[in-house]
Amino acid sequence: MRKLFVAGLVIINALNVLGQSKSQIKFTAKIENRNSDTLVIQGRNGFKQIIPIDKKGVFAASFDTPKGFYVFSDGTESSNIYLKPNSEINLTMNAKQFDETIIYKGKGVNESNFLAQQALKDEKFQEAEFKLEQDGFVAALDEKLKKDTEALEKGDFDPEFKTALKQSFESFHQYASEEYERASKANKLAGKPSPEFDYENHKGGKTKLADLKGKYVYIDLWATWCAPCRAEIPYLQKMEEKYHGKNIEFVSISIDKLKDNEKWKKFVTDKNLGGIQLFADKDWESEFVTKYGVTGIPRFILIDPKGNVVNADASRPSDPKLEIQLNSLLN
Repeated sequence: MRKLFVAGLVIINALNVLGQSKSQIKFTAKIENRNSDTLVIQGRNGFKQIIPIDKKGVFAASFDTPKGFYVFSDGTESSNIYLKPNSEINLTMNAKQFDETIIYKGKGVNESNFLAQQALKDEKFQEAEFKLEQDGFVAALDEKLKKDTEALEKGDFDPEFKTALKQSFESFHQYASEEYERASKANKLAGKPSPEFDYENHKGGKTKLADLKGKYVYIDLWATWCAPCRAEIPYLQKMEEKYHGKNIEFVSISIDKLKDNEKWKKFVTDKNLGGIQLFADKDWESEFVTKYGVTGIPRFILIDPKGNVVNADASRPSDPKLEIQLNSLLN
């Protein structure tokens, strides 16, 4: 989760629910390899529709809500969806390939399919074009904005949806530019001594990065309020188990605000979190955080036994690339 807004999917979180009049929506979903027996659809003004799975393995519900943008979640991942009057939405997907397999069929689903496909395009753009030199990146980003806008104009979409998505494209353009600069700055840290920290340890006292020299250090910057951060916890726990006894320490640094220190302590205790659990001194403005140019969490950092940066923007625990990298370093 970014400091200012959520990114990764199409950026529409700041957009209002567009309609005011309510109309019934019929929604069904069949999900392979599901993460949960419950789906949740949420929107502005506190709207929340919980949809349990039935005996046939189908999520089904009818409900009233205004036209606009919503988010559906299976408790682990989420995606944007657009609901409008008298829609009959049939969703199919494989939760192991969440974004890649979302398909909507039925009545009033054009907008939702566009959102799902756009999320994939945005993700692939960040994976590929972020590796370009600056001039190439700028050209690719401008071309993306042009093509996205053309595809939107050609589609059979609600006029209000088109207006909102144009704003979303502009937001993504700005976000991607900022993220590219951040990533470039992070890449320049590779091979250099890492910024230091000296933070409160959940088990008592304080812990410095210097205390961990002689081992690789995999750092998770997170917060109790960050849903994507919490989603990574089970994967991080598996990493801790797999590499227990190896020459590596797993360090989680919370950037919760000072007023939420007790909330952090309770969360760590209740969830029985492992590794080294630390609490940053000034949340987003903590020196360690700012020196790495962190604008979004979760953020992962890998440091070598000498205290030098291996990767200032390391793979997430849920990404198979992390295990490949750790195996090459530790085995």
